[in-house]
Amino acid sequence: MLDGVYLNRDGAAVFHEAAAPSTDELEAVLLKIIKRTMRLLTRLGVLIEEPEGIYLAETATDGALTSLQAASCTYRIALGPRAGQKVLSLQSLPSRARPSTPEMRVNAHGFSLHAAVRWRADQRKELEQLCRYITRPAIANERLKRNRAGQVVLQLKSPYKDGTTHIVMEPLEFMERLAALVPRPRLHLIRFHGVLAPNAKLRSQIVPAPPERATEPPTDHAQGQGETPRMSWARLLKRVFDIDIEHCPNCGGALKIIAAIEDPPVIVKILSHLGLPARAPPRAPARRVDLFQTI
Repeated sequence: MLDGVYLNRDGAAVFHEAAAPSTDELEAVLLKIIKRTMRLLTRLGVLIEEPEGIYLAETATDGALTSLQAASCTYRIALGPRAGQKVLSLQSLPSRARPSTPEMRVNAHGFSLHAAVRWRADQRKELEQLCRYITRPAIANERLKRNRAGQVVLQLKSPYKDGTTHIVMEPLEFMERLAALVPRPRLHLIRFHGVLAPNAKLRSQIVPAPPERATEPPTDHAQGQGETPRMSWARLLKRVFDIDIEHCPNCGGALKIIAAIEDPPVIVKILSHLGLPARAPPRAPARRVDLFQTI
């Protein structure tokens, strides 16, 4: 949290850090987040609000995936002979030296807000660590092992308050947990907030325009439609795979499309004449990857 950014006599940026928020301020922010979140979920149809209370709506999505997600949230098993039972956990005595209520943290109605860690815009290494934390995988392979009984043992990064350090699951139960983590199709995996949010009013001033349109004056039609400039497939191939299909590899001249052939027999005839394979390479069988280590 910054109170302001100033320039000294040498032209260097000086950051003034504001005072840390109080517990009452954090509680006010958390209550506002809870209110807006519940309102959004109700508007999307995920929650149903009635005078006697609020409860989850029965969605018409895949029933198998829904049951797996519900069982995962309640630490229970969805399939198999142990369906409905809780997952086996290994516990140890909780440490007394660990504070029960961390500083700069508030809880309300099942939500928690942690504000003890904050970084400035000039702390690039810390910001990189934050980005790595957001895009981290769901399970770390080095903490996932297999015991002699064939069960999957997941070691927690930090023990729970009740002293739980490991979770023991059968292979089927472990696959249930992985299936519950699979996102739905066409779901954004990274969310942007603030000025980078999709409907932010200042997003057009923060996100740079493409080079070919940066110098063009904005038109009333473009502003009214709110069109987002997209890169062509040719530019995407050049950026990602370094394949340039717009210029000749021999002379460097610009290439243009002269014909689009869609008839399969004609395509096979042309490729055979050029000495190129007329069929796509066969798919290789899936490789076996051992994610577990026997303990």
